[in-house]
Amino acid sequence: MARLILSLDSQVLAEYNMNKERYTVGRLPDNDIRIDNPAVSGHHSLVINILNDSFLEDLNSTNGTYVNGKLIKKHALQHGDVVTVGHHQLRFIDTDSSENEPDEFEKTMVITPGSAVAAAAAHKASSFGATSGPAPARSSAAVPSHAGTEPPVALAKAKLQVLSGAFAGRELELNKALTTLGRPGVQVAAITRRADGFFIVHVDSGKPKDYPQVNGVTIGEQARKLQDNDVILLAGVKMGFFEA
Repeated sequence: MARLILSLDSQVLAEYNMNKERYTVGRLPDNDIRIDNPAVSGHHSLVINILNDSFLEDLNSTNGTYVNGKLIKKHALQHGDVVTVGHHQLRFIDTDSSENEPDEFEKTMVITPGSAVAAAAAHKASSFGATSGPAPARSSAAVPSHAGTEPPVALAKAKLQVLSGAFAGRELELNKALTTLGRPGVQVAAITRRADGFFIVHVDSGKPKDYPQVNGVTIGEQARKLQDNDVILLAGVKMGFFEA
């Protein structure tokens, strides 16, 4: 299903599934997608969904509607298009289209487990205790018969969503104990999944002390716990961290 992701200054504000034929975008309360900002016209633009296609039309707005930086009157939306309305952005995500495309983001930014870089990431993460999971259960012989059975610890779920560049809108599920991201020789970091959350740690970079950033602040050499809606800047790519 296609959807629109509303953001302002790279911060995701809302998501809208395109399950109706028409969606109006504007400042007034009667719009399907309301953007309460003076730079947005009362009824700014319109999205029409016909079968598997979506079309965008500007409704003679004061400041115009832009797609990928170009002023438009009418436009057939494609997966990954960025619609600018005033100061806000609406990214068009076509799930069916993206599933049929080669995942170039993973090929470019996700480092294959077993590689030398991934091994270095695992070593760096383990030095901070960042790859450890919940403590293993004791054997039944070591547990008194009257002791209760502790339930297994459920690991957190989260994903990354690319917010900038050619892969904007692409999502990556963080379902592994260790996910190594970046570009060798430029900047590499690892995200570890633990019972108490997700942590990011710097692994390597092309320049000394060139660390990834979280919410505009460099993380340094220490592992940092990620919070819902954090914005990560790694190897020039901005990504949002979202807990499930």
